[in-house]
Amino acid sequence: MNPQTETPATGAEHAAKPAAGHIALVGAGPGDAELLTLRGAALLGQADVVLTFREPPHLARHRKGLLSHCRPDTVIVDPDEYGDSGDAFALSKAAQGLRVVRLYPGDPLLSGQGAALAEAASDAGIEFEIVPGLSSITAVPAYAGTELLPHGTNEVRILDAADTDVDWVNAAQSKATLVVLHPDAPTEDDPDAKGPGLDRICKTLIAGGRPDTTPVTVTRMGTTTYQTTITSTLARLAADLKAADAKGHTIPRPSLLIVGEGVAQRQKKLSWFETKPLFGWRVLVPRTRQQAPALSEQLRSYGAVPEEVPTISVEPPRTPQQMERAVRGLVTGRYQWVAFTSVNAVKAIRERIEDYGLDARAFAGVKVAAVGEQTAAALRAFGIHPDLQPPEDKQSAAGLVEVWPPYDPDIDPIERVLLPRADIATEVLSEGLVNLGWEVDDVTAYRTVRAAPPPAPIREAIKGGGFDAVMFTSSSTVRNLVGIAGKPHATTVIAVIGPETAKTAEEFGLRVDVRAPKASVAALAEALAEFGAAQRQAAIEAGKPVLRPSQKRRGRRRKNLMI
Repeated sequence: MNPQTETPATGAEHAAKPAAGHIALVGAGPGDAELLTLRGAALLGQADVVLTFREPPHLARHRKGLLSHCRPDTVIVDPDEYGDSGDAFALSKAAQGLRVVRLYPGDPLLSGQGAALAEAASDAGIEFEIVPGLSSITAVPAYAGTELLPHGTNEVRILDAADTDVDWVNAAQSKATLVVLHPDAPTEDDPDAKGPGLDRICKTLIAGGRPDTTPVTVTRMGTTTYQTTITSTLARLAADLKAADAKGHTIPRPSLLIVGEGVAQRQKKLSWFETKPLFGWRVLVPRTRQQAPALSEQLRSYGAVPEEVPTISVEPPRTPQQMERAVRGLVTGRYQWVAFTSVNAVKAIRERIEDYGLDARAFAGVKVAAVGEQTAAALRAFGIHPDLQPPEDKQSAAGLVEVWPPYDPDIDPIERVLLPRADIATEVLSEGLVNLGWEVDDVTAYRTVRAAPPPAPIREAIKGGGFDAVMFTSSSTVRNLVGIAGKPHATTVIAVIGPETAKTAEEFGLRVDVRAPKASVAALAEALAEFGAAQRQAAIEAGKPVLRPSQKRRGRRRKNLMI
């Protein structure tokens, strides 16, 4: 059993639960964790025990988001733990007064997969609930941009190719859109597949009367960032699939076959998911665990598969006396200005101020400067609106120096500036302020420590070209990533946040492909998306297949592209 902590429940919590517990059969959808219903998410949040289901490793990654709805003390039970007795396990836990959720791929009652548990709960007098989930029957065509009922078609037939009693001739002679489940033929890699095979299905439908020019699509790994859709006809599908598989562009299962006129519209306008600018790109995000989630979420919106690999760990200074004096000086009016050069510096000062029972009012009468928009946003979240920022195209320490006013004893009652920053920060801002006539208290607010090396598969992917892009958000992320994992492969797109980071990357022999237009991680992600979109469009205009950088390992590096 894999509890996030031990099974909860004492005292009042037990008293609040039904005497016989509760079982929820929750449909998890076809792959994308965000397709979970609101009701399903609410029940996961209430669950004491959650039973997951078995899936291929490459699809299981997409399910991690489901468990984010659970409480930290929820007990998570994997299929290896309950084996073939999942229903009995769920019933036994509910009989103890616990709230149990059993997750199902797709919908709980599709193919009767959840009916036995519902019946057993009813017989045992245990309260149960069935929460429908989006089925691949409708969700996968939607993600592929395929209409099931285009103009002129008034029927959809669902066929399970694993059923030997399917009347293929009758289906062929109808004008219905055909949605075929489990069409895959057994293969050496997947001997458990039960379908008759896509080639045989197409030939059978043609022999039954469907024109061989009838449009078809096969969508594999639907609703995930591994999704691939092959659009063809009944006559050409087998050849087109063979050509695509030979290039290594597809993952065999699960797949869904759509036969009908609605496929034609997909080619024109309706394909939206697989045409995202970074669709399927595996992007390395070398940020701290606290900073990475927002960037990863933005990358997912572009279709990417972000992998967070911290290269640094942010830790308190070895001696706290400097920070204590700085906070006292802030409260007692020692400073005219406080200059923040990072979100981490804001966080460090905020935590220390709050440790003393103070809040943003400690900055009363003090002017505040922020090096960029991300830092300014962190200040605003604390209730402080910066008085000074460099322009968008110069968000750096040097840019802040350019807009900083020189010290004037006639208008500035205090000549001192507090500069809380990392232990490895450059001297650009400090020296610049001194040159402008200010006295600077340069205080170590936090230390950046190199993180432990990532697991061996990640290191191998970095050096071997398994990642499509790496996003460097500071010079230290460049140095530390190379130090703990090695240099990214020559085909990997290198994206950097600013000139200093670009310079460091080039010093390590990396060719910079993408630079953010301003010092913002959001702008960096957007620039990478624009790069991906440009690469995609160029391939389409040249009549070439759209390949990710990791699929071009034998190709030459592209010329440096500034975005």
